[in-house]
Parts: sequence; C-alpha cells; structure tokens
Amino acid sequence: MSVVDAFVVFVLIGVNALYVAAEFAAVSTRRSRIRQLAEEGHRLAVRLLPVLESPQRLDRYIATSQVGITLSSLVMGAYGQATIAVDLAPHVESWLGLDAIAARSVSSVGVLLVLTAFQVVVGELMPKSIALQYPTPLALGTYWPMRWTLGALGWFINFLNGSGLLLLRLLRRPDAGHRHIHSPEEIELLIAESRDGGLLEPDEHVRLQRALRFSLRTARQLMIPRDRVVALDVRTPINDVYARAIASPYTRFPVFEGSLDHVIGILNSKPLLLRWLAGRPVSDLREVLRPPLFVNERLTGDRLVALLSERRTHQAIVQDEAGCVVGVVSLEYLLRELLTPA
Repeated sequence: MSVVDAFVVFVLIGVNALYVAAEFAAVSTRRSRIRQLAEEGHRLAVRLLPVLESPQRLDRYIATSQVGITLSSLVMGAYGQATIAVDLAPHVESWLGLDAIAARSVSSVGVLLVLTAFQVVVGELMPKSIALQYPTPLALGTYWPMRWTLGALGWFINFLNGSGLLLLRLLRRPDAGHRHIHSPEEIELLIAESRDGGLLEPDEHVRLQRALRFSLRTARQLMIPRDRVVALDVRTPINDVYARAIASPYTRFPVFEGSLDHVIGILNSKPLLLRWLAGRPVSDLREVLRPPLFVNERLTGDRLVALLSERRTHQAIVQDEAGCVVGVVSLEYLLRELLTPA
C-alpha cells in the first residue's frame, strides 16, 4: 500500500469518525447545558440549540450523520478494492500459488476485511466512546461540518427521510423521531453517575432517587391500608366524635355509612371543634363533611399529588377495580414518603 493509499484511507476513516461522533454527541448532550451556553453568548450553542429542541430538525441532523457514515464507508470500500487490492493481488498470487483471478478475489476479500475491522475500531467505536464522554464539546465542534454536509446533501437527505416516513405509514407505524428520551432506569443511572462524579451531594442524590421511585409507585403502594384507616361512622354520637377528634393525632377522618366501602365524606376536625368552642355545635356530621375524592389503586404517585393539589384536598380514598375501599392516602403521608430519608 502506497503512502497516497494510506493517506486516503485515514482521511476516509477520519470522516467516518467525525460523523459518528457528531451523531452520538447530538443525542447525548444535555439541552440545558447548550441552552445555558447560548444564553451566555456562545455562537455555536446559539446555532445548535434550535436543532436539539426541534424533533424534526434533530431527525434531519441525525440523518445527515448517517448518510455521511454510509458514504464514507462505501467510498473507502470501493477505493480499497480499486487500488490496494489490485496492488496486493500479484503478491497473493506468488505467495499462495493461485491464478490471477483467484488471487484478485482473495486480495479483495482480505483488504475488505482489514479495512472494515480498522474502520469499526478507529472510525466507530473510538469516536462513539469519546462522544459519550464529552458530548457537549463534540456536539459544538462538529456543528459546522454537519451544517455543510446538510447544505450539500439536503435534497438527498429529504428524499431518504421522505421514503422512510412513507414506509412507516405503509406499515402503520408512528414516526418516533430522535428525541432526548430516557427510561426511568436510565435516569436513575444518570443520577448515580452524577453522584459518583461529584456533581450531586449524597443527600441530593437520595432525594432525587426517592422522587424518581415515588413517581413509579402506585396509590396502593403509597396508601395507608384499610385495616389501619381511622374512620368514623356517620351515626356515631356527636359527643363521641368530639372525644375521638381531641384524642386522635389525625385531623381528617373518612366518614362512612354502613361500611367503609360506602364513604360519604371527609371530616376535618378543626372546623368541627371550632364550632363547638364557639357555642355552635353541629347536630349531624353531614353538616361539616367535605365531598370525598376517590382514586384508583393504580394511580401513580406523581399524578396522585397533582390530583390532590388540583382538588384542593389533603386526603383521597383508594379503591380497587371492583370499587371496594382498600386504603386511604393523605398529602402529609405522601410528602413524608417523598422527603424523609430512608
């Protein structure tokens, strides 16, 4: 292999590495960091931010890198077959004692295998690893090459994207696009890596981890079970209600009629006792009951907190699929679960 051939191969592998790094850096970099740099006046960040914030533009950006990877690979394979394999064929013919045609075939296969292995290691695995370690600098550093490629091959990329979307529609599959999406497991891993890297204090790590797990837990997992619920029968004598309200550490009680499966309201003991102290005692609990909020046992913790806030209530009755009461959740209990260290 001549010096010129070696130079061309290294250039093509470098081009391949650039597009690989650009692709992985674009999908790995944090938009919040790019936005911060843009607000500070970083020119490349100002140009890159709209690409990362638009799923459609990011999709074309990634398609540009994929086209660049494919073209550089094809050109290198064709160049190797046309030059290096031809120069190597006479040597293979003399070494292995083959005829010219067989030697040319063996030479072509050998060159293709060596170039492919070299390209995978140097042109793909290495830039991928580096891009995942330093996504922001590489995303910014590869912006202009990607921009120039998109300008030169925009029509071809639009054709490929359009063909891909057409096939998806024919297969009745939605276009997911390229977005910065992480599963809960990946988010937990990112939090752990941030702690290990010194970006999070131990207590911050615990709070974030508990918040993530909280959003994955259901109302049934967060509730006070039915057998521990302190509830009142609506027929309880009012003096007994006063006594229980004063003695209990709780301020809110589910009130049922007949059985706990028929909750008719929530009693807040504070207004009840204030009326009693003001000389205006109630004669029937129904006078001071608030309408109950019923939630399904499968409702997640984050949605549960949002629903309690929306309805401006501190307590909800948890029901199973059959409509039976299985427990109670309170806002105080949920916040304690979320904030109290394990």
